[in-house]
Amino acid sequence: MTVTDLSTAHTADLGAATLTAVRGLLDEVFEGDFSEDDWDHSLGGMHVLVHEGSNLIGHGSIVQRQLVHDGRALRAGYVEAVAVRADRRRRGHAGRIMAELERVAGNAYDLGALSASEEGIAFYTARGWSRWQGPTSVFAPEGLRRTEEDDDSVFVLPGSTPLDRTGALSCEWRNGDVW
Repeated sequence: MTVTDLSTAHTADLGAATLTAVRGLLDEVFEGDFSEDDWDHSLGGMHVLVHEGSNLIGHGSIVQRQLVHDGRALRAGYVEAVAVRADRRRRGHAGRIMAELERVAGNAYDLGALSASEEGIAFYTARGWSRWQGPTSVFAPEGLRRTEEDDDSVFVLPGSTPLDRTGALSCEWRNGDVW
């Protein structure tokens, strides 16, 4: 049996070599469909890394974002860049990564949030994440703008803050995918 090591660290503590390895892993796993904006979105928060020996085989990060719901600004732990090398999948690595990200979300934020791909929906819902059922929007430079194309992909992991998942949810502007 191969021994794997899970570690958690802030972006500031990773160092250039580790960040290069993470970016390489994300480029490999997402088959070149991981943009510079996607990379930027995954930085500035906590990273969960899974190593097999000296090889990085999994990653996920959680960054702080401000979401607005029911007239209140909420501190959200937003999950980004969850990836496991193709030859190491179906061994529980993604579950271990998410368990640590969920721990951080539960202890440091009002709620957890993420945008799920079609392939990831079953994984996240099995872990207790719920699809946001209300309309989503972004505070864009031109003002509040609906993001209908994202309505079915936003998931939340409720914390102690009451949420009406059928209500409106808005996020702050960022380059690339806003959700």
